[in-house]
Amino acid sequence: MACLSIDMEQNKIDARSLQAKLASGEPIQIIDVRSPSEYQQGHIPQATNIPMEMVESRLPDLSAHHPVVLVCHSGRRACLTEEWLNAHHDEVIVLEGGTQAWAESNLPIVGAMPAAWSLERQVRLAAGVLVLIGTLMSVLIQPNWIYLAMFVGAGLTFAGLTNTCGMAMVLAKAPWNRPKVSKSAKAAQGVA
Repeated sequence: MACLSIDMEQNKIDARSLQAKLASGEPIQIIDVRSPSEYQQGHIPQATNIPMEMVESRLPDLSAHHPVVLVCHSGRRACLTEEWLNAHHDEVIVLEGGTQAWAESNLPIVGAMPAAWSLERQVRLAAGVLVLIGTLMSVLIQPNWIYLAMFVGAGLTFAGLTNTCGMAMVLAKAPWNRPKVSKSAKAAQGVA
């Protein structure tokens, strides 16, 4: 994934080079621009989560004296963020290939839960399925099924306006989204 800036070589770093700089103690701030749920599924050690849509409001959190390395899953969102941040920071670098390249290089990942889908992805899937069902049922069986699709559309509109998603709140309580409790923790709870 190539960033759009003119000097592409200067603003990119590969996973092994970043690891070497971190191991040498070079002061670098790593900013993971993915959603909080993606970040929790697995991130580079020392990375701080500032979702892409919040970067503008979090400019004071960026180091003024050290390079800032932007990270996302594959590099696309980091490139978009880098283009915007170049106007506000002197040394913005993008990790080529993102956390995906980092993991493929067998470098350490913190908090990885490989089987889980992000909550945002679950909401998109559930909303899409409900809209599809509602529209198909309204065409094939009974026109009133269109109200299901309208209800989901209204919910997504409300979520966009208020930054509060009822479907995400419901899905967050689903068993597959709850933290896994280890056997030793279960044993400790039974003893206490």
